[in-house]
Amino acid sequence: MKERPTVLFVCVHNAGRSQMGAGFLEHIGAGRVDVLSAGSAPGDQVNPVAVEAMRELGVDIADARPEQLTTDAVEVSDVVVTMGCGDACPIYPGKRYEDWALDDPAGQGIDAVRPIRDEIRRRVEALVRQLLDASD
Repeated sequence: MKERPTVLFVCVHNAGRSQMGAGFLEHIGAGRVDVLSAGSAPGDQVNPVAVEAMRELGVDIADARPEQLTTDAVEVSDVVVTMGCGDACPIYPGKRYEDWALDDPAGQGIDAVRPIRDEIRRRVEALVRQLLDASD
């Protein structure tokens, strides 16, 4: 793995789970990990309830915008974290893939989104430990 690993978070609309994952990784990784986020069918905006839930923990994703998943993004990534994008995620040999089965926050209220957010945070913290231990 290169000196600073790259992680790509992917979900269908790139509006909730993948944006929360990217926000946490940027916050927790503190510049030690490159972060990408994309969707197989990107939405128009990031889910405002996801923005609110992240803001509660001091992570601001309000300026994030859904992006289209590209093969280039997958190719430059060391780890691809899929969050419900199904068969739309391209598979490349030699890439590390993690499929995080998480509820979709779309259409959910803040009380339903908080546990999703907290589980994403837990998984991102574990991923950061793995990536940074591997680069030492």
